[in-house]
Amino acid sequence: MNGNISLSDGCLKLPKLGKVKIIQHRLIPNDYVLKSVTVNRTPSGKYYASILFEYENFVEPKMVNTTVGLDYSMSELYISSDGVSAEYPRYYRQSLDKLTKEQRKLSHMVKGSNNRNKQSLKVARLHEHIANQRSDFLHKQSRQITNVYDAVCVEDLNMKGMSQALNFGKSVSDNGWGMFVGMVSYKLSEKGKQLIKIGKWYPSSKTCSNCGTVKDELPLSERVYLCGCGFICDRDVNAAINIRNEGLRTAYIPIMV
Repeated sequence: MNGNISLSDGCLKLPKLGKVKIIQHRLIPNDYVLKSVTVNRTPSGKYYASILFEYENFVEPKMVNTTVGLDYSMSELYISSDGVSAEYPRYYRQSLDKLTKEQRKLSHMVKGSNNRNKQSLKVARLHEHIANQRSDFLHKQSRQITNVYDAVCVEDLNMKGMSQALNFGKSVSDNGWGMFVGMVSYKLSEKGKQLIKIGKWYPSSKTCSNCGTVKDELPLSERVYLCGCGFICDRDVNAAINIRNEGLRTAYIPIMV
């Protein structure tokens, strides 16, 4: 970067600003080449620098031995084909009463006043706290999954359309499914593993994972999947198994047992 930008001794050198002391989250290997820096300011007044480095790295594709399907769950984040739930804490819902109270105070204050500015900062910090809680949980969940499985299968869902069509905006936004899938994707890539997405129109919930029969109707209130072949399974686990099987079929990856 012709000397305009550099990172050394816990300081980031930026054009016009000079050296700025930073909290560096990880050490950078000497062979990494700094390409660019993007500085952002959050509504709460904190500054973050996203630093882009270039480096050579060859990741050898990993043989697929362990696989899992993840079915999106509005309340739990996901249910896996192994019958495991993420048990998402729903941080936004937990803080909703407090957030509503602080936003109500803000709405009653005079625009441009010092008190309104202080209250606005308080609301922004609360939103940031919720976002940080969500991000931390999703990072830990995605790391656990990518450490265990070689291939992860999910549905290619339109989360924005789902939240608008079903009027579940708060619930859909709260668990951050899109962010979670993104984290799983890049963490798998780093290990030479695979994220497989199946079409959103695939009837994962209506299909029997045992015999393949597809039901014409399956109400949301019906939480146990019952099939004429005698198969009985939790509705979400059945869907996750179908997502796994369909993903491996379309990706031409044999299921290892």
